Amino acid sequence: MTLKTALAAPFYHSRVQKLGKSELIYYYFFDRRWMTREQVDLLIHRGIEQQLLGTDGDMYFPLFDLAEVQIPIGYKPSSSIFDAHDPFEQLLDRITRYARKEPEEIIAQMNQVKSDNFDGNIRPEAALVIVAKMYDIDVKDLLPSLKQALLKKD
Repeated sequence: MTLKTALAAPFYHSRVQKLGKSELIYYYFFDRRWMTREQVDLLIHRGIEQQLLGTDGDMYFPLFDLAEVQIPIGYKPSSSIFDAHDPFEQLLDRITRYARKEPEEIIAQMNQVKSDNFDGNIRPEAALVIVAKMYDIDVKDLLPSLKQALLKKD
């Protein structure tokens, strides 16, 4: 199950559009016993970071249609929602969301940037940043993790 499903659960079960942090902690930690308080904080942070969760003062709300998410009976989120995600995948996801294009189209554009502008002498991560800039998408928050990923590949 995905991060979106885990974020949708308290809003879906409470049948409300906005919840406070204490209500989210109560839902995940006390009511469902799915995670610790620290994990709830991490979940909220990841939701905001991936633009799935918005804030309005002290209240949180989903930035997606709850009707699109199906929460199975007996659902419990797996620990994979807390795993660090590949920055390349995060950037690709961000571009596809903002540009409203399929990932294949964005990858094709990335490959075109690599071959046409740099004769293949640029890393895919750098080419993807250029594609993001073509769509005027802010990538500053992902640059450190992209750089770290590039250094690990060397």
